[in-house]
Amino acid sequence: MPEGHTVHRTAGEFRKKFQGREVAVTSPQGRFTDSVLIDQTKLLSASAWGKQLFLEFESATLRIHLGIYGKWRFESHEGELPEPRGQVRARFANTDYFADLRGPTACELVDADQLADVKSKLGPDPLRPDPKGEELERFVNRVAKSTSPIGQLLMNQNVLAGVGNVYRAELLFRARINPHRPGKALTREQIAGIWFDAVALMPLGVKTGLMLTREGFLKGRPKKDVRYYVYKREGLPCRECGSSVVIELMATRKLYYCAHCQK
Repeated sequence: MPEGHTVHRTAGEFRKKFQGREVAVTSPQGRFTDSVLIDQTKLLSASAWGKQLFLEFESATLRIHLGIYGKWRFESHEGELPEPRGQVRARFANTDYFADLRGPTACELVDADQLADVKSKLGPDPLRPDPKGEELERFVNRVAKSTSPIGQLLMNQNVLAGVGNVYRAELLFRARINPHRPGKALTREQIAGIWFDAVALMPLGVKTGLMLTREGFLKGRPKKDVRYYVYKREGLPCRECGSSVVIELMATRKLYYCAHCQK
């Protein structure tokens, strides 16, 4: 499942290629019948909150959640549009670009009340501006009051929006925090430290399209086998202590950590 930085990159692509212009919106697959309600209307804004993408058109707002299988294809074109590849739920096009959406969990128009309801259930997003520190406090308070393991809390989009399996594993390793520790067992400084680390690392993902988390490999385009401390390194020596990286299941999702460094 794409993590939050990918969705923020997609919002940026829409702002760059479609915002302020009329967009032809169709559903080659035929499942997004409400496309007719926003077809040939102007895209006013594109924004992301966690793993949710919101496209505000003149006539309505479109909410998109890629889920596990959803994918985007952005391309430039001249003249006639190419035939869709595969089952395209929605196509967005103007005279210069098109974007094809395949396999999303959600692609639906929402009214103002529905939009407010969706956003009210989303946790703080480290990639959204937080000039007054209100989202930091919201995150700290939600974690500090919970008896759930911190490894599970970081995957809860009501607690922290946009973080998935990769950032979860790497943020906890960088903080030297065991993923099984209850949220309420962490100090406020530890919880805030996770937030500030996410605020520092996740913009690199927006900029580069890569999840870069390992010191010394935060620039350029390093290969996958050197980018991470523990993610997908089960059975391999920890880069810091040499102990074997552990893999477990936590709430049906794979969990990677070093039991020695993250006591």
